[in-house]
Amino acid sequence: MQFVPMFGNFAFMIVAFVVALSVIVAIHEYGHYIVGRWCGIDAEVFSLGFGPVVYSRMDKRGTKWQIAALPLGGYVKFLGDANAASVGSDGTVAEVDMRRTMLGAPLWARTATVAAGPVFNFILAILIFTGSIMYQGRSVEPLTFGELRELPPSFATELRGGDVLLSVEGFLFDDPERTDGLIDLLPMKERLDYVVLRDDEEIVAEGPFLMPTAVSAVTPRSAADDANIKVGDVITAIDGQPVFAFTQVQEIVKAAAGAPLQLTLWRDGRTVEVTLSPRRVDYPAPEGGFQTRWLMGISGQLFFDEKTEFVGVWAATKIGAQGLWNTMTTSLSALKHIIFGQISTCNLSGPVGIAETSGSMAEQGAQSFIWFIGALSAAVGLINLFPIPVLDGGHLMFFAYEAVARRKPSDRAVQVFMFVGLALILSMMSFTILNDTVLCP
Repeated sequence: MQFVPMFGNFAFMIVAFVVALSVIVAIHEYGHYIVGRWCGIDAEVFSLGFGPVVYSRMDKRGTKWQIAALPLGGYVKFLGDANAASVGSDGTVAEVDMRRTMLGAPLWARTATVAAGPVFNFILAILIFTGSIMYQGRSVEPLTFGELRELPPSFATELRGGDVLLSVEGFLFDDPERTDGLIDLLPMKERLDYVVLRDDEEIVAEGPFLMPTAVSAVTPRSAADDANIKVGDVITAIDGQPVFAFTQVQEIVKAAAGAPLQLTLWRDGRTVEVTLSPRRVDYPAPEGGFQTRWLMGISGQLFFDEKTEFVGVWAATKIGAQGLWNTMTTSLSALKHIIFGQISTCNLSGPVGIAETSGSMAEQGAQSFIWFIGALSAAVGLINLFPIPVLDGGHLMFFAYEAVARRKPSDRAVQVFMFVGLALILSMMSFTILNDTVLCP
């Protein structure tokens, strides 16, 4: 029976991974299919997964839609992918209109069809990021207290939801002349004086440190994740030393430089003890590039939810598009730094790491999991645009050659490049699996 919880967690991780991957693959392949159809290219098979077919149906256009047993990808088989003939149910072979095949379609149609897969992944990412912004809303100005977070009794406060924050310990909350963050200026005291506007009256109320030691997010596959720290946990002591501010936690972790730390947590009214060792992590720097830091893998937040207001569709879409751009540029920057040896190859994740991350994000709730699908969709779209034969970017590279040279590359050249591309992809997949399981578990 001791293996039951372990098996349950593993099964949950696999289900989350399959769901995330299936959504992304389905969108990617549907992009190829629907744009190909718009361009006059017929599809014979739309498959979600590989291997033995579990379910299939034929639509009125002659496309076979199927779900296969191995949910690790998918594909669209266009007419003429193997040859320019159609095999009937009676075994007879009939020549088909070459214009309706992938091989015989104009260059623009083939280019649009191949590029549609990554583009649809990008669209999915933008839609998810946009939906997240619209669901969360944005903070109203001036900053107003929403719901107060659940904290231990020692963090009790006189503040209420609806209070408008004016200043903390004499520092104006929204001072346009201040360049330093407010939290860095506050005295390191467990109780602070807040000036708030309540019912059109300024009052002074006592409350906890502005950013206490409550855990707002746990980074998948981090030391905190491995130690089973949960969102909502409050760190009350580290190695027996009481803490009340997230800044204290950061300073202790930095000073420990990877040494084991014993954390005392408050969780739903009870005390939990965990031990973990912070890890060196290559973290994106605000000014660009990466910086190496010791991290547990948790995030902090204010002790209250900020009152929010609705974000319009257009404004949210712009923020969603910016989120896609940030995801892509950060990923490319990380890859460049890995290639030049400036950051660790542990920043690369393969199927195992993605599966573990899927499970961790799903455990943190539907919103976190859906956001992860958006981020992963952006990454899948970006990777598919790499100019590597076998990937969509490789096909687009062949099309670019055809556009310049006014002729298709020879079959022999395509075969050689495809073999090299496949070898490269398999090598990278093997390395990332080794990375996830042995080198950077």
